[in-house]
Amino acid sequence: MLLSLPFLLVGCTAQPQGTVHSDMEANHVLLQGDTVSGLGRNIWYIFQDHNNNYWFGSDGEGLYRYDGLHCINFTTEHGLPNNRVRQIQEDHEGNMYFSTLDGICRFDGKRFELLEAIKSDEWKSEPNDLWFYMLGKQDESGPYRYDGKQLYNLEFPKHYLHDEFMANGINPFFSPYEIYSIYKDRSGSMWFGTSVFGACRFDGTSIKWMYEKDLTIVPAGGSFGIRSIFEDREGHFWLCNTNQRFLFDWSKTAQSDRLEYTKTQGVGDASTFGGDACIYFSHIVEDENGWIWLTTWDQGVYAYDGNQVRHYPVKDGSSTVQLVSMYKDRQGRLWLGTAEKGVYCFDGSNFNKWNK
Repeated sequence: MLLSLPFLLVGCTAQPQGTVHSDMEANHVLLQGDTVSGLGRNIWYIFQDHNNNYWFGSDGEGLYRYDGLHCINFTTEHGLPNNRVRQIQEDHEGNMYFSTLDGICRFDGKRFELLEAIKSDEWKSEPNDLWFYMLGKQDESGPYRYDGKQLYNLEFPKHYLHDEFMANGINPFFSPYEIYSIYKDRSGSMWFGTSVFGACRFDGTSIKWMYEKDLTIVPAGGSFGIRSIFEDREGHFWLCNTNQRFLFDWSKTAQSDRLEYTKTQGVGDASTFGGDACIYFSHIVEDENGWIWLTTWDQGVYAYDGNQVRHYPVKDGSSTVQLVSMYKDRQGRLWLGTAEKGVYCFDGSNFNKWNK
């Protein structure tokens, strides 16, 4: 069972209480930020670094760092390229990286530095590479790979259904090749989930695609996109919804121009999901007990223990909370990023708002 938090944070709109000041230095902004009483409302992403600091990326309110004592808010006024944050990562040296809608920056503990991206069609993969996307930025169409020295904006190879889709006049909300998700599987291969063209896998040598209509187009119409990819302990891949899971045949794939796989039974049914045959999930994690946790937009969280599916509603009073992401920290605690409701955390029984 997951333990409750050792420290908690005020869940209110952040207001400056003080500022850590510094000077400008060669176009880099030295460490500074506003000390605030708590987080803002639109906290989409959570990350815990190797020093156990928590970082919270917002959609419009910048970035927050909490060290157990102080909460610091960083915005464009302090060197962040844009106040809408899409990813938070850390390299093996402890540098922090933040993907925003105006670029990717590195934070070394003293300053933010915007990384200059160069266009490239040369695909490589090294163990310490960091991979980024900028969901929501107009005309984005490929991942960013950072090798510790240079940031590359890579171009996807043409999908085998590209011409057919374009002939049908598809008009997605985002660019068809825009990335919704990036995932490294247990073999070290990189996966990319796109807005319309399904998912592809880069094994270090070649890039191959798959496409299933129900992973991209929701029953009511419109494009859901490949928002989540995950390989569980048994080697099953979970993509976007609970209709089915996938077993990939890598020997057949090696001889094919696309990913080769079989579909296996999914989990749950209409009685499980309140009348829906399946659910679409935006984030998925596996806990230490092997439970699979699935995050929905407005249906709360579902957990699959290998035998049955359990439902965990997420509420703010009587209102349903709209969920953006899920994160498992270094202690195994589960966190939820939300739209307009701050941060929620699992106490072993329920997801509760993170308040002091």
